[in-house]
Amino acid sequence: MPLTLHTAPVVLPMTGAEPIRDGAVLVRDDRIVAVGSNAALAGSEQGAGARERAWRGVLMPGLVNAHAHLQYTDFGDLALSGLEFPEWIRTLTARRSTFSDVMWQESARRGVHHMLRSGTTAAADVVTDPCVLVSIGRSGLRGIGYVEVIADDAMWTSGRREAFLDTLQGGGGGRELGVSPHTPYTVGTAVFAECVAIARERGLRLHPHLAETAHEAEFIRHGTGRFADMNRGFGMAMELLDGGSGGGPAAYLDTFGGLGKDVHVAHGVHLGPDDRELLRERGTPVALCVRSNAILAAGEPPIAAYLAEGSPIALGSDSLASSPSLDMWEEAAAARELALRQGYAGDDLDRRLVEAVTVDGAATMGGLAGAGTLRPGGLADLAAFDVPTDGDPYAALLAHGTGSCVATVLGGRLVHRR
Repeated sequence: MPLTLHTAPVVLPMTGAEPIRDGAVLVRDDRIVAVGSNAALAGSEQGAGARERAWRGVLMPGLVNAHAHLQYTDFGDLALSGLEFPEWIRTLTARRSTFSDVMWQESARRGVHHMLRSGTTAAADVVTDPCVLVSIGRSGLRGIGYVEVIADDAMWTSGRREAFLDTLQGGGGGRELGVSPHTPYTVGTAVFAECVAIARERGLRLHPHLAETAHEAEFIRHGTGRFADMNRGFGMAMELLDGGSGGGPAAYLDTFGGLGKDVHVAHGVHLGPDDRELLRERGTPVALCVRSNAILAAGEPPIAAYLAEGSPIALGSDSLASSPSLDMWEEAAAARELALRQGYAGDDLDRRLVEAVTVDGAATMGGLAGAGTLRPGGLADLAAFDVPTDGDPYAALLAHGTGSCVATVLGGRLVHRR
């Protein structure tokens, strides 16, 4: 069992411990043996005979993307289209019919490559076409493939329920599965509730989109607006069309048990104080996607409020169909800029955003067997970023992390080096 000693000017364990100057991580096979100073580990009995890999900058856990759609990697031109959300989603839906299984698989593989070369080793990936599960599973990327459901009652009972259950039964091709009832405006209330029940019966995690646009919030509360018109145009008979729920988006999910510690929601742009408080009470984190929201003119998530209120958050890139990159440091920098613009004044901002793309991102998926941290016995998923190390490493990663990944180690294997 060969040992490898990964060293760097700074090691960030993300366990609550302080950054380690002139640090090292000792790895055997796919597991971390020890984390500490280079001098201590290199000269220890544990480290005897280890080969050394010396990295520039900051060495830390592989990053976690808490909301992505890897299969849409080849739809990058849509992010440049200037379309607002309702038109964008119509265009994406129309283009889907031009893609074969092979094209989806190749697109997903390219997405995995984007992630690994930017230091991301785990992702919450929403899967619309199950054919991509095997190709993503073979990559070794950590995380959960959330099988998506879009259906009203008629669609559900005329084949989509059976196909969904077949996908769950068939497994994820080496990837852990979860359930993603897409949104309250694309999934009927009874269907959404059944998806939640199926997930709970099977011990699977849930990951719906929630409150991404003001149109969605209007549809949930009143059953009116552009999404009501869109549903009627598609012939979808949604329960919310009959006057809405009368409440906010989070309150609506809560009526059928759609919140909980086994759930994390994507976006959370249009959630007021009551909805945010309900998410905290239920232990439901939010994966914020600041750049995607800006490109689709969906609004700005209240990140300063989430941080000030102590709401659990993570960050996601969304897909390249609505985001300029899958680089989580670019997403974190955008989140930082927005938080400051919204008035967040805490001196913990940089650290909390680094946590959002590591340990807190992993927590949205139930911890992922120790992903998001560097600790003995944990997964040997590492990333090294060539950023300045003479000051605060958290600030350096936020300011200089984009495009800085020099190495990604997945399960002890070097899968990217620059």
